[in-house]
Order: sequence, then structure tokens, then C-alpha cells
Amino acid sequence: MVEKIKITFPDNSVKEYNKGITALEIASSISHKLRKEALAVKINDKIKDLDTKINEDSKIKFLTFEDEEGKQVFWHSSAHILAEAITSLWPETKLTIGPAIKEGFYYDVDREPFTEEELKKIEEKAYDIIKKNEKVTRKEIPKETAKELFKDNPYKLELLEEFEDDVVSVYYQGNFYDLCRGPHIPNTGLVKAFKVLKASSAYWRGDQNNKQLQRVYGISFPKKSMLEEWEKLQEEIKKRDHRKLGKELDLFFTSDLSPGSPFFHPKGTIIYNELINLFREEYKKRNYKEVITPVIYNKKLWEISGHWEAYRENMFTLDVEGQTYALKAMNCPGHVVLFKNKTRSYRDLPLRIAEFGIIHRNELSGTLTGLTRVRKFVQDDAHIFVAEEQLFDEMKELLDFVNYIYKDVFKMNFRLELSTRPEKYIGDLETWNKAEETLKKLLDELGYEYTINEGDGAFYGPKIDLHVEDVLKRSWQLATIQLDFNMPQRFDATYEDKDGTRKHPIMIHRAILGTIERFMGIIIEHYAGKFPVWLSPEQVRVIPVNENSKEYAEKVKEYLHKNNIRVEASLKPETVSYKVREAQLQKVPYIIVVGDKEKEKNTVTVRSRENKILGEFKLEDFKNKVLEKIKTKTEILDL
Repeated sequence: MVEKIKITFPDNSVKEYNKGITALEIASSISHKLRKEALAVKINDKIKDLDTKINEDSKIKFLTFEDEEGKQVFWHSSAHILAEAITSLWPETKLTIGPAIKEGFYYDVDREPFTEEELKKIEEKAYDIIKKNEKVTRKEIPKETAKELFKDNPYKLELLEEFEDDVVSVYYQGNFYDLCRGPHIPNTGLVKAFKVLKASSAYWRGDQNNKQLQRVYGISFPKKSMLEEWEKLQEEIKKRDHRKLGKELDLFFTSDLSPGSPFFHPKGTIIYNELINLFREEYKKRNYKEVITPVIYNKKLWEISGHWEAYRENMFTLDVEGQTYALKAMNCPGHVVLFKNKTRSYRDLPLRIAEFGIIHRNELSGTLTGLTRVRKFVQDDAHIFVAEEQLFDEMKELLDFVNYIYKDVFKMNFRLELSTRPEKYIGDLETWNKAEETLKKLLDELGYEYTINEGDGAFYGPKIDLHVEDVLKRSWQLATIQLDFNMPQRFDATYEDKDGTRKHPIMIHRAILGTIERFMGIIIEHYAGKFPVWLSPEQVRVIPVNENSKEYAEKVKEYLHKNNIRVEASLKPETVSYKVREAQLQKVPYIIVVGDKEKEKNTVTVRSRENKILGEFKLEDFKNKVLEKIKTKTEILDL
């Protein structure tokens, strides 16, 4: 008699199958569509190949291209197609590694730089491999056998030396094989669209002391139409590039004289300060205390906090009178020093300390990008000191704060991710386990859906990261809420509890926008420079229809300026149509045209930057309507 096993599906339905059935056979039994679209399978939360045999009761979920994890499997498999194409054309090429990335994949290879013509040949060869519909097979072999298999590839041999297991996996497709943990899609024919994007230089394992390799990037899809949509999206992304718009709208620039440290023009500074003002308004409502702490600290501080051991290579250091100091790379240690400077009691908690402090991190010059990857930045940073019994309510309040900022103000959706203990951490396991369980319990009780990102926590504690989706459906990791049981203990920061005993508070690290610079870069692209009125550097442009109207235009400008509306008047001797077009290109929300009629009635005729005529308004009424738009932070321009 054939032994049966029970398979539980995501909807909690349960079906019986014969022991030893493969995931692909289960997919086939459900529907032809699922069998066609399935790329891999999650068996008891572990991602496996579809030909994996299931021999015990299991919980499974099929992964398609709709799932992020499915995309990663698809793109990693496409990296193998890319590698096969390259080695088919140039057999002497040494392969290194080829991972999936956030969008697409790459493969690093040891050879001379590629020409544009060679990249085209790689893409053509990849389509040949796809057309062959080569079956992808996993084989597990002894590590010593693998060393023999890859004896001519020093990079694979280096990786094999680091593997602890005596058995390793190799994936085959046709005559091609590669050292890989997998999983992979069942066959190359599932890839219907494949595009080689570019090639660049990269050091082996990211270490500039190692040999320079060639990194070839690609993207692939299970449907040709998806590639067409992706290409259209890339064109839109180019139009919205915050570096391009930053120049056109006179917001900011960067200079080789200080790499990764943006210069903000007056218009950019207005946006920067409005973002900070948004938080200062909320801090008053939510009882945060704003502070200012030093920018340079003696290395003793960083040794106590653990950053000297875990983060030193990312810090700017300097010698001062024979002692080592470092520019501040984060605010948290200084905030613990500030907390400890006074005798604290349970009555002081929760204590919410906020700072818009200047931070420096020594990012590699090759990674710096406009506002989204910088060396000097400011966070909307806060550290909250709480007693254990206050933790649930404080986390609830924090998530309410996050909801307000992203959903109410910026109308952006987000998803939550819980990141757990990394390989390199400080503190003891018991404290870490307690912190992780606390966060899981809080998210579960508050009813939030979340995914777990194993091993990606901060070195001092687990964290909740928020991935925010912009208008182009791109995901950005922005807000972070980190639970820290360690740092207050390392600094011996305590408070007196109700029973007279001294206890270490729990420390919550919290940044909602992340960094002002990075968030500003993201929203420039999110809005395509068409900011809502409250955030626009220039909210109103006044245009006189002729010389006789200039005096009234100046009067309108002065009136709006006195009422805290950012306004400019265009008085140059150009045509009205030219001035209107210029205001539209600068993406000014409201464009006022005034002439003899408006002067006589003390009115303004208003159009939006989209060239929609909004009508004629009494000057005072227009002022009140604009101020209401600013107060409510609405994105709709209609008056």
C-alpha cells in the first residue's frame, strides 16, 4: 500500500498525495495554468526546485513571477543562461558568481572588457539557449569531486574551500554546469524575454585589492509583453531622474570637491526644510524633545557602543592631539550619553529624543548617486527610551506615526519586513531572542502583515523596515524601527523604577523618512518634480499681461508673500505665453495672469501648471484657498 502524506496550501486547505510526489506533479494536479507558471516551490518555508520530492506532511506554496521570491529564482536562473552564453562564445572565460538582484541579475566574469557588439552577441546566444528549452537539473556531489570538476577555475575553488558541507550542489543545463545552491526554474524555455543591459568593472568579492572582473547585467521576463512594459517604464524613470530634475528645477548639485555631499540651492533648501518642518509639527503633537549633539566623538564612545568593532570601516576618522576621533556616523550613542547625563526615573519614560543631526558615512565613491546614496546626510532620527511594559503602546504609536506620514501625507503604500539577528552582532543570544520575539508578538497583536528577513538586523538589535512603493511601483526601503536591549546596558544607562531599583530602559531607534536627502531624491521622482503645493519651492507665479499691469502684479505678489505664500512675479519683457510656459516648466502649481480687468476688481485669474483654467477669484479668496491647500497638504490643485 502506498503511503500518503498531507499537503497544506496557503489557503489552509489540505490534500492527500502519495509519498514521494514532486512539487511539479502537485502543481499539475491543481491546474494546467499553475503548472505552466510555477517557477519554484516553498516547502515548509524553504524555497526548493519544482522537481523536489516530498516525503512527509508539508506546508507548500508555489512561487510564480508574481511573487518577489519567484522573481529572484527566475532572475538567478537567467544569470546561468547569461553565463552559458558567455562561455559558449568565449570558452576561456572564468566564471565567478551570478546573483539575482533587486531588478534583474548580473554575472561577474574574468576576461577583458566587453564591446557593445559583444554584448549583442551574448544576447543572441542567450535566445539560442532559451529556444533549446534546456532542462535544468540539480546534482549533489562530494566537495572533492566538485574541486576536480572546477579545477581550472580559481574562483570556484576559493568558494568551495569556504563551504562547510562535504556535499555541494551543481546545476546543469545542456552541456553547461555551475556551482550553485539554487533553486532554479525547471527549464530555460520558461524565459520568453531576455535583455543584456550593460557591462561594467567590478572587483572579485567587492575588494579593490582583488582582481578586476567584468560584470554583465541583464533582465528577463516570462512574457515578451513584460519586457516591453519594462522598457517603457525605464524611459519614464529617465524622465523623472532626480539628478536631471534637480538641475532643471534648480534644486541641488554635487561636486567632486566634496563627493557624496550635495549642495542645495535656495529652492532645494525650501523642500528640505519643509520636510523637517513636517516632523517638527508632529513632534509637538507627539511629545518629542528635540536635541543637538556633537558631530565628532572620541573613539572611546564608539568602542562602548560597539560601532568601532562593527562599523569602523564606514567611519571618517581623524587624529586630534594624538587621540583618535570619528565623525558621527549615527546619533544613537550620543543620545544614550544625553540620557545618562541626568538621573532618570520611571516618570521620565517614555523619553522621546529627536535630532536632525549631520551624519557622515564613508561610502565607496563608486556607489555615490545624487541624493539617494551620499556620504553626508541628515536623518529624521529619534531614540525612544521606554520601560518594558510601555513597549507595546509605544510601538503602536510609532506605527501610527508611520501611517500618517506615508499614507496620509504622501499617499504611498508600504509593506513591513522584520529583520533578525545578523552574523556579526553584539550582545547575548538570550537578549536577541527576547527582542525578536517581542517584535513578532507586537506586529501579530497589532494585526500587521509582514515578512521575515533572516540575518539582516542591525548589529545591536532586530528591526522593522518599511518598504515604500512610489508611483512607478518601485520599492524603497525607507523607515526603520529598531529594538535595542544592548546599548543602554553597554553604557549602563539606567532609570529608577517604582520599587526603587535601577533598571536599563529599552531603546527604540526610529527614522521614518530615513534620510532627508534620500527621501527628497525619491519624492522628486515620485512627483516628477510636480510637488504638492505645501512642498513646492515656488507656489504661485504672477504674470502681468502688459506694462500697465506690472504695478498690480507686484501688489498681488506682495500680498501673497505677507501671507506666507511662496510667490514670484515674472516682470521680464517677454510674451505672456512664454512666461506661462516657463512657469509650467518650473512646475509652479498656480500661475496667475493679471490685467486691467483683474486690477479693477481686485481679482486674479488662475490656471494650474497643467494649463487647466481654474477661474477668476477675489485675491483674498485665492489666498485663503492656497493656504488651505498648504495646511491640509493636499495634492489636488483644483480650487
